[in-house]
Amino acid sequence: MHVNPTTAPLSFPEERGGTFDLPASLWRRGIGLRAAHSQDIAWLRLLYRQLRGIEFAPMGWPEPALHAFLDQQFALQHIHYTRHYQGVDFLIIERDGQPVGRFYLQTNPPDHLLVDISLGDGARGQGIGTALIGWAQQQAQAARCGMRLHVEHGNQDALRLYRRLGFGVVETMPTHALMRWWPQFG
Repeated sequence: MHVNPTTAPLSFPEERGGTFDLPASLWRRGIGLRAAHSQDIAWLRLLYRQLRGIEFAPMGWPEPALHAFLDQQFALQHIHYTRHYQGVDFLIIERDGQPVGRFYLQTNPPDHLLVDISLGDGARGQGIGTALIGWAQQQAQAARCGMRLHVEHGNQDALRLYRRLGFGVVETMPTHALMRWWPQFG
């Protein structure tokens, strides 16, 4: 079945539910997680524009053309994530009830997969991503699983963060590296 990403309505699979016992370093600052809903699509599209727009700005496209391109890329990515990854918790990162990012986590053995973590401008550089990934690593370790993720080669900030959190490169692809973290069992 062919889906036109510019006209097809985007949605999320049925949420898996559950509560999230986040570290005190996050909830004391008003940071929480909740399941993503179809009503979040418009905000997630804007987040995608914000994050990827800088990358494409040097092309000099008029703003409407750039937005149309980024919206199409967002839709294609969203469709890929929701169809390709089964059992993913599609989560919205909130600060005081307002969305500030997305956190997509698949918790299937033998390795949990961090599908995506993205934070908006006002939430980056504050330790939110570090704390969420650390929390996900604790969840994986409790389930006696490792953790994997993919990172673009050019995303040096993310590479440094993941290395600092104990991830190592296990496979290199043309545009991305597969990184894995192995828990220590005592």
